Amino acid sequence: MHGLRRNEILKKDNIGKTFLLTTDCWFIAPDGQQYKGVFGTLKGICGDEETLGIKTNRGSTNWYVEVGNMCVAGCQVHYVVQTDSIVLTPTENHSEDEDTEGSGKMNKLSLIYNADEVL
Repeated sequence: MHGLRRNEILKKDNIGKTFLLTTDCWFIAPDGQQYKGVFGTLKGICGDEETLGIKTNRGSTNWYVEVGNMCVAGCQVHYVVQTDSIVLTPTENHSEDEDTEGSGKMNKLSLIYNADEVL
């Protein structure tokens, strides 16, 4: 595992390597679940016009990271780790809604979305 600064991910020689990115905020992945991180193959680092088709103003992010089947806004990237694999184990999440056993806790597969997994 190799930790990189966010700006070091912008190097073209990292395209094709697998990364774990943590995000500042929760996001909803293509599987409909909420996550705080994404793992997958780095496919590109793109500008706003290439990604959105428009030029954003200075109040918006102007770069995006394509990882597997996800596109993450550059302003949401918190930590970046280059790694060939991760362990996606169940985590215990606290919820305001109680589960069926009344413990107030729910199990979720992982807080990390595997963007290389085919849905």
